[in-house]
Amino acid sequence: MGSTGNAPRAGNRRPRRSAIALAAAATLASTGSAYLGARNLLSGQADQARQVIPKSWDIPPRADGVYRPGGGPVDRWHRGVPFDLHLMIFGDSTATGYGCTTADEVPGVLLARGLAEESGLRIRLSTKAIVGATSKGLSGQIDAMFVAGPPPDAAVIMIGANDITKPNGISPSARRVGRAVRRLRDSGAVVVVGTCPDFGVIKAIPQPLRWVARSRGLRLARAQAGAVRAAGGVAVPFSDLLAPHFYQAPEVLFSSDMFHPSAAGYALAAKQLLPALCHQLGEFVCGEPPEEALESRTADSGSLLSRVTALSRLWRRSTGVPAPIVVSAG
Repeated sequence: MGSTGNAPRAGNRRPRRSAIALAAAATLASTGSAYLGARNLLSGQADQARQVIPKSWDIPPRADGVYRPGGGPVDRWHRGVPFDLHLMIFGDSTATGYGCTTADEVPGVLLARGLAEESGLRIRLSTKAIVGATSKGLSGQIDAMFVAGPPPDAAVIMIGANDITKPNGISPSARRVGRAVRRLRDSGAVVVVGTCPDFGVIKAIPQPLRWVARSRGLRLARAQAGAVRAAGGVAVPFSDLLAPHFYQAPEVLFSSDMFHPSAAGYALAAKQLLPALCHQLGEFVCGEPPEEALESRTADSGSLLSRVTALSRLWRRSTGVPAPIVVSAG
């Protein structure tokens, strides 16, 4: 009997439940409005960025051929032209050197000439990269490689920015890069990958869209690095190594569209890739196995080891990618 008097009445329960339901509905409505508002803001800023950053219509300088030690003009390759080592470039507009005005500014040429000087060998350069490519296009580029002839001795991939601007999923994009590295490694090539750059340096993209793009880009760079290592390649984290310089001197390192690198920007990227490439090609470059390729052989302060040691001081950890090429000279 007494318990009946203490029991809450149905009339008291209904208002309480109604209040909870109204509060939940209000929360969902406000969350939905915030989401729609943020989406509309970012969509509008993306349209604004596309108007500021011109489309890639120009054709990058054609740079393929055979590069010899000591510099000099490139030898256009055709059957019968001798070479010692074949370097092939895959990826997007940055891999093609979009924004360069002469062939000698293209990153593939800088790498080929650098390899020729370090090794004393004749380096054949072939470019399969395509302006505007995403990770989805890597399989087609590798297919084209097999159609054209034997696989290269070394491959460099520069990819990721277009996977962010499309946008493609982080994990699928990284897996596609990993599969491309595995196909190249299975063909006998050593592979070095320049991972997704830091979108935070691109001031043409307004905030907060730039922050969102940067966050996704760094996530992609981390995922790419893991996939590349698992497939047997070496990841060079552009977002860590290049961004501090682009923040400091954007007027020097960006081309006129303020999106693609300038000749100086490409030279900086090539300087990060070359030591990793030389390390992987140790037996080709200096007749030593890769793990010993960077050991000091002379007191020359301009040696490969000294340059790599200097570069290692620029390494950052924002992508969580460890320096893959720095070894002790002891």
